Amino acid sequence: MSATVSLPERPLSSTPSLYVVATPLGNLHDIGLRALAVLGAVDVVAAEDTRHTQRLLDAFGLRVRTMAVHQHNEQAAAGQLIEHLAAGRHVALVSDAGTPAVSDPGARLVARVRAAGHPVVPLPGPCAAVAALSVAGFAEGGFRFVGFLPAKAAARAGALAALRDERATLVFYEAPHRVVESVAAMAQAFGGEREIVIAREMTKLHEQIVRMALSEASDWFAADPNRVRGEFVLVVHGAPEAEGLDPEAVRVLDLLLAELPLRGAAQLAAEISGAPRKALYALALARRAREEGGEGASEEGDEADGEAGRAGV
Repeated sequence: MSATVSLPERPLSSTPSLYVVATPLGNLHDIGLRALAVLGAVDVVAAEDTRHTQRLLDAFGLRVRTMAVHQHNEQAAAGQLIEHLAAGRHVALVSDAGTPAVSDPGARLVARVRAAGHPVVPLPGPCAAVAALSVAGFAEGGFRFVGFLPAKAAARAGALAALRDERATLVFYEAPHRVVESVAAMAQAFGGEREIVIAREMTKLHEQIVRMALSEASDWFAADPNRVRGEFVLVVHGAPEAEGLDPEAVRVLDLLLAELPLRGAAQLAAEISGAPRKALYALALARRAREEGGEGASEEGDEADGEAGRAGV
């Protein structure tokens, strides 16, 4: 038994609308039938890079007007799109690859169009974050999409520190010129034992998807200069649960560690949360050792070592 699926004959709404259209990450065969129908029927395609999008349109024989919408002109372009919609024209929004407005220009434009009272219609399809997550094999605890980390080292370290205890799988985007530094910062913030999936150039000719401990990632990049080329999605396993400790007790401890010595922070956190002082102290030691590059904190001498060992941290 066989069936033939054709493009929708009437892909557009009767009301002029903004269509948010997901486009291929790299492999043109990933384009959806409905996406092709809409792109061929709208009056204007708003594109992050009109030259890039023109190649996609040309590949499928689509002839449609394009206009640029990027991070530097998004507000002005929103006004132009609203004028098109008010004049009865249909508009499609695309990014260079994947789903628009997900770490790409478009979110402000969508908000402006909605505020002006015009419909916004999603056309689901390729998304780099979801594609990488689907092959990571990290099943527990859901996921949190982070997107791009700050470019400057101090801000990046701060952002990662805030995610250190996140139980959900973390999904990042990264550029080739920062990926090595970002992965090293993740190992410093999260610990080298945490696992990472590095997805490079997904759906393209040189696609590469690998899974390893964070401690191994820097050497993996160093082994082949070609491995730092392309676009990256980094999927990092969520934080393991602190054995015997409630998440709120861990949160209280982290707040106190910013202001107090280890022993005082653990003691006060135990009094506030009711959690065992020894387990909190052991966790505080592990935190401090990680911040100091694994050299360990010896503030309390042998007692500290014993408590850390008994807590299994």
